[in-house]
Amino acid sequence: MLIKNMQLLRSIGFFHGNILLFCVTTGAGIFVSPKGVLKYSSLNIAVSLSIWAACAVLTIISALSLAELGTTFPRSGAPYYFLKRSLGSSVAFLSLWIKFFMYPLGIATQSLIISTYIIQPFYTRCPAPELPKKCLALAILWSLGLLNTRGVLTVAWFQTISVLMKITILCFISLTGIVLLGIGKKENVAKFENSFDAELPGASQIAEALLQGLFAYSGTSILINIAGEIKNPGENIPKALITVLPMVAVVYVLVNISYLAVLTPQEIISADAVAVTWMDKVIPSMQWVISFGISTSIVSNICCTVLSASRLFYTASQEGQLPLIFSMLNNYFSPTVAITQIIILASCLIIASDLINLIKYSGLATWVLRGLYMIGLLKLRYQDPNLPRPYKVRLPFVFGSIAISLFLILTPMIHSPKIEYIYGFIFIFSGLLGYRLHVHLNQRSVCFDKITCYLQLLFNVSPPEDQDERISTGKKHLEEIFL
Repeated sequence: MLIKNMQLLRSIGFFHGNILLFCVTTGAGIFVSPKGVLKYSSLNIAVSLSIWAACAVLTIISALSLAELGTTFPRSGAPYYFLKRSLGSSVAFLSLWIKFFMYPLGIATQSLIISTYIIQPFYTRCPAPELPKKCLALAILWSLGLLNTRGVLTVAWFQTISVLMKITILCFISLTGIVLLGIGKKENVAKFENSFDAELPGASQIAEALLQGLFAYSGTSILINIAGEIKNPGENIPKALITVLPMVAVVYVLVNISYLAVLTPQEIISADAVAVTWMDKVIPSMQWVISFGISTSIVSNICCTVLSASRLFYTASQEGQLPLIFSMLNNYFSPTVAITQIIILASCLIIASDLINLIKYSGLATWVLRGLYMIGLLKLRYQDPNLPRPYKVRLPFVFGSIAISLFLILTPMIHSPKIEYIYGFIFIFSGLLGYRLHVHLNQRSVCFDKITCYLQLLFNVSPPEDQDERISTGKKHLEEIFL
């Protein structure tokens, strides 16, 4: 039996929007990226801190530019829908292709980070075994998947609770660093003296360091991805970005100063869990507390990422580029099948990996998409200047975002070309081949419709009522099969 009047609800206001944005931004990055930023800054402390400040500015420019997408098309999966509207179905499918792998990769990486932080204190003299780390990561991952099936408002309340733990941990690390520098111990202050006299990195290294630092700000598009569930998105999305991102930037710089006040650059780049190593130096007996607190804070980040990814799959299904079952909702108005698919893909990716390389390649794909968004924004402004735009970003921000994307993508390839970059671009643009196959194989199959019906019964989901004509036709066809 199909449930009528199903659709995503606009239940996220300004307060919960700020909570979601803060949670997803301050996730695994601040505990992982300092290692990569310092490495590619040639262990230059002054350059490293400058990179973090530059990342804050670049993130704010990019986020405010993307905000126009979510306010002009206030629906879930707005970036995907925007690309289809502005640059066509093939480019929209390319973004879907990239994120279909990138989202599970990020979720799997963060799950492994959490398990490492929880288990490592029990193995103080050696690295933690891989098997228990993987098992714990899988348990956490599936628990968060179940939480997401309870609806966006449940996720928002969960984030409200977890954000208190996150703020406590970050403030403790930041204030401790300030106190240590204020006391003026010679070994703490000496690292910052004459720091600009150290070796300076080249242009390609700066680009690599920026990619590492920008990873810590990844997730700023969460509100654009769930724009269809935000109250008054034209006002709340820009206000949340302006409120939260500068605050996060200040916290990030202070946390990095604290790391550098306690640890040497060599200790930071050799540490798998920087914050745990930092606590081991400050209060060794409380190492397990910081591990648990950091793990809890990263859990909230994964939860938001699953939420964001499921809305992308939901919209792609409505637009006919994923099976219809991905856009069906359960009794909590949540796309259960899309969430399950993301969790399964992430589970397959929970394997031992080099986090620095993962950050680099996911960052490359992210900025390819950011560049496409800005090109589409300019094209749509030219083609449809009278389209209602509750929030309109200034053109210097748009061109600045395009310049940032080109610098981060091209500089490492020109100055230090590696075969890995070729592989990365082959993967990205193989999505165009996937699109051609999708177009040719997009034939209606009675067998496939029956599978969809069985999955609909298994997950107890129903098609939403806000589908376009193509989806409505498909819904009618499914109802006929049931009857």
